[in-house]
Amino acid sequence: MNNILLDGSPKTPTVHFDSSTGQLELRGRSIPENSIEFYRPLIDWIDQYARTPQPSTQLRVQLEYFNTSSSKCILDLFKKLETVRNAGNEVQVLWHYEADDEDMLEAGEDYQAIINIPFKMIQIEEVNDK
Repeated sequence: MNNILLDGSPKTPTVHFDSSTGQLELRGRSIPENSIEFYRPLIDWIDQYARTPQPSTQLRVQLEYFNTSSSKCILDLFKKLETVRNAGNEVQVLWHYEADDEDMLEAGEDYQAIINIPFKMIQIEEVNDK
C-alpha cells in the first residue's frame, strides 16, 4: 500500500499517511477550493488501510485553521478510523491547538464528543511561521 505524502500549500494541509507505521498526520491550513475533492483520496486511503491496519494507529492533527466544508471531510476521516478501532485495533487522535486558540480546542472537543476514538488534546506554543 502506498503512503500519502502531500506538501501543504496556503490552502491545503501537509498530509503524511504512513501505512507501515500507522502514523498519520494532517498539519497546516485546510481551506481548499473543493474539500471533497481534496479529502476523497485520504478517505479512500484510510478505507484501504482499514483492511490491514497496524495494531496501533495514531492521527496527529495540527491545523491552524479549517473551513466548514473541511470540517465535514475531517469528520468523515475520523469515521473511517472509527471502523479501524471497532475492529479491535488501537486508534488515537492527537489534537494539537495553540494556547490562545479556543476555537480549535472546541473543534477538537466537538469531534471527541461525536467520534468513538480516544482524543488527546495537546496545547502547543504559538507558531510564528505564518
